[in-house]
Amino acid sequence: MTARSPAAPGRPHRLDVLIAGGGLLGGVLLWAMNLHGGPSRLGLSPSLTLVALTVMSVAALIRRTAPMAALALAVPALALDIAAGTLVATVLMFTDVVYAAVLYGPANAARRIPPHSVLVTVLAAIALTAAWRDPQVVMVIISIALITIAPAWTGFIIRNHRDAAQAAQLRAEQIALLAEIDRTQAVVGERARMARELHDMVANHLSAIAIHSTAAQSIDDPTATREALGVIRENSVQGLAEMRRLIGLLRDPKTADGDEEPAATPTLDGLDALIDQARTSGGSSGLTFELEDARSPDGPGAGPKPTAPVALAAYRIVQESLTNALKHAAPGEVRVRLAHDRGGALTVAVRSPYADRPGPRAPGSGSGLVGMRERTALLGGAFEAGPESGPAGRVWLVRAALPAAEEEEQR
Repeated sequence: MTARSPAAPGRPHRLDVLIAGGGLLGGVLLWAMNLHGGPSRLGLSPSLTLVALTVMSVAALIRRTAPMAALALAVPALALDIAAGTLVATVLMFTDVVYAAVLYGPANAARRIPPHSVLVTVLAAIALTAAWRDPQVVMVIISIALITIAPAWTGFIIRNHRDAAQAAQLRAEQIALLAEIDRTQAVVGERARMARELHDMVANHLSAIAIHSTAAQSIDDPTATREALGVIRENSVQGLAEMRRLIGLLRDPKTADGDEEPAATPTLDGLDALIDQARTSGGSSGLTFELEDARSPDGPGAGPKPTAPVALAAYRIVQESLTNALKHAAPGEVRVRLAHDRGGALTVAVRSPYADRPGPRAPGSGSGLVGMRERTALLGGAFEAGPESGPAGRVWLVRAALPAAEEEEQR
């Protein structure tokens, strides 16, 4: 009695065919050798045991494909076998049919058959004890329990173990799937973060190099050429330093002392240097740059101090906006404004002159706007970018509102 997977619907399992055929052949041999229970006490013909044997063989044949139908055939076949003289082969196949009905049958049948087998055994014991006052009745009751209670509860226990194993396997598969999804999302998120950092750190320097190298080629002026080459060298050195910093973080995120992320993270205090660098890079393009810091100074009415992620996002948004202005803006003033809104969020606004141009001063990929939008979304802020009409004409406005929820919660 081994638990196996059910066969295809309507087709008996190979083991069931062997059980049915072997049981039928063995029962016929036992009957031919007169090895059965003897004459029927009810006066029935001993040949009826062969009928019961045949019906029980059919039940054994369909014990997996139709377990409840097999049990429905097996019960009257066993009753007929006992009444006509009893063959051991028929009784043994009945126990296997009961076992299979619990193991392969519906869940409600698997719950009901074991207690019913106990009930049938108890009722049979009471009836036999009342009708047949003989010590041998104990052996008969034990025999009834062996062919009803034992196979039913064996099938019930094995079914519970099988269901528990399947449930554990399903949970393991689900955990493995969730772990793979988390790993994939972590890899994608880290790649996106690295792409933003690489773009924001290097794009500004490379744009300045491209603009001034173009100017150096087109202007036949030794002084202007030397100035352009100076700007090119300065930006190339700074770009290399930024690249080395990023590569160092990727190789080893800890310093020799064990501190996380040794390189300094850009803050809003570095915006003045960033504006000065933009003035140097954009002077030949007719661009001027101004920084307006409208944040309240430290004091009772001051806004919350931005956290490191908020300050870094604001810095990178300003940096990328200035890079885009160097590439695309018409001659005029580029104004950067920092302020706190009524809710305490840090707002960053960059306005640059907007007009139709024959082409950008340096090539771009559009990744800058995507990176700024992603940075703002990760912090739960709001971002917008596009042309806008103003008092001084059409401008390209980049605006981000970065919340400072952590500081507000600490107050």
